[in-house]
Amino acid sequence: MLKFDPTLYADKPDPHNRLPKEMAVYELLERLQIPYLRADHEVTATIEDCHEIDQLLGISICKNLFLCNRQKTNYYLLMMPGEKPFKTKDLSAQIGSARLSFGDAQAMEQYLNLTPGSVTVLALMNDPEQRVRLLIDRDVLQQEYIGCHPCINTSSLKIKTSDILEKFLPYVGHVPTIVDL
Repeated sequence: MLKFDPTLYADKPDPHNRLPKEMAVYELLERLQIPYLRADHEVTATIEDCHEIDQLLGISICKNLFLCNRQKTNYYLLMMPGEKPFKTKDLSAQIGSARLSFGDAQAMEQYLNLTPGSVTVLALMNDPEQRVRLLIDRDVLQQEYIGCHPCINTSSLKIKTSDILEKFLPYVGHVPTIVDL
């Protein structure tokens, strides 16, 4: 069972014992005037670990996957409903890419400044050269809120989907590709 603080916070944490990349997320959200609720917890390793946090935040789970093509020349961040099965064949056909697989930890660190288990749309702030293409399943767009990590999987945030689409993504220069999985 995942251990977590049952308190929801509407502001950034004390920077003591927090990574600079996590604090940079909160600073950017403040600059863009994007409100959020934050839940702190121990490391989440699986979608199942996230269910209790999602209940606390009152959101549906959103799976974030870091993918690449066979040649490892194109990288993707896929946002999709947590309960929806992922079929690479279906996605590959929609985006016109060779067979997809999970991107490795080295590429994740290089392009998004992330470690495995912490994949999040907010990491696109670390990709000014836009090496990672954002893919969003249409069903995610139907949700009022999304849940995501602040570039580390020891906290989870509840953010309005519209704020991600209308404020965050334009600021970081990423235009999403909508897919149907």
